[in-house]
Amino acid sequence: MDNKFLINEAKKAMENSYSPYSNFKVGAALLTDTGEVFTGCNIENASFGGTNCAERTALFKAISEGYKKFTKIAIISDSKNYTAPCGICRQVISEFSLDMEVIMANKNGEYTTKRLRELLPLAFTSEDL
Repeated sequence: MDNKFLINEAKKAMENSYSPYSNFKVGAALLTDTGEVFTGCNIENASFGGTNCAERTALFKAISEGYKKFTKIAIISDSKNYTAPCGICRQVISEFSLDMEVIMANKNGEYTTKRLRELLPLAFTSEDL
C-alpha cells in the first residue's frame, strides 16, 4: 500500500484527537499483512498516566479485531517535525514486528521511513523472558 495513502488516513484520524492538555494532535494508520488499515488518535486524560498514544490506539483496535501481523504504520501530527513514536509505543509495536516500516510524517505531508528495529535497537522481546 502507498505510504501517502497511509499518511492521509493517519491525518484523518488526527482530527479525532482528544488533546486538551498538550494541544498536540497525533494520528496513526496501521497496515495489516492482509491489507486492512486501522487508525487511531491520541487520547489524553487529566490523570496523564491514563493517556494513550495514536499508535497504540490503532494497534489495540487491530488486535481487538483479531489481527496480529503488521507491515507498516504511519504517524503524523501538526508539527513541522517528523512525528516519531514515543518509547512506550516503540516497545509495544516491537511485540508484533521489529521489521515493521515506520512512516513518520509532518504537517506538510513530508515523511521519512525507518524500520522499527532502527528506532528501538536492543528491544526487549519475548525471547528475553
